[in-house]
Amino acid sequence: MSILDWHENDRPREKLLKFGANSLTDAELLAIFLRVGVQGKSAVELAQDLLDHFGSLHNLLTANQTTFCKAKGLGSAKFAQLSAVLEMSRRHFESGLQQLDAFTSPELVARFLEHQIGHHHRERFGVLFLNQQHELIEYQTLFEGTINQASVHPREIAEAALNTHAAAVILAHNHPSGDPSPSEADIHLTKQIHNALDLFDIRTLDHIVLGDTGRWSSLAKLGKMP
Repeated sequence: MSILDWHENDRPREKLLKFGANSLTDAELLAIFLRVGVQGKSAVELAQDLLDHFGSLHNLLTANQTTFCKAKGLGSAKFAQLSAVLEMSRRHFESGLQQLDAFTSPELVARFLEHQIGHHHRERFGVLFLNQQHELIEYQTLFEGTINQASVHPREIAEAALNTHAAAVILAHNHPSGDPSPSEADIHLTKQIHNALDLFDIRTLDHIVLGDTGRWSSLAKLGKMP
């Protein structure tokens, strides 16, 4: 049966317009993005097949181009569309936070960082550079790969902080394993960076560690900041 033969309250697009996007399932949201199904399957059925194939909506949205394009019903055009949608979402969220004094809240900082580095399959280390009012000046991803004292250089963070005229910073990195618990190495690295920035009267407010979507830890909340 075609989606056009469904009751209008069950059709994803009409359901969204009538009840709001949060009333839709992952498959229904994905079906609106796909627009059409394939022979013998509606867009919703295809969407559910894709979710089953990737294991979750998160895995589908963070798949690289090669993996994404191999899936039935997808391709390079869909990958480009999805990448554009995700980037618009990230920029929308970032611009909204830049208008607020939001960076004193670890919860909002973590949400912001999920858009920046939370979905990557390799470790990334980023820094939020803040002014005296803890408003965002700029976010930069500075390092990628294995995050440890050898690969993250405090002097480069200090140089970037001075270049942006930051009064304070929030450090962040992701754990691709999904476990956001900070390691002893994370705590030691934070102390090294704190000591380097302290020479320039730049405060290190927190270090956020991101795990799976919605999972994160704050060294400040855990009482483990220097």
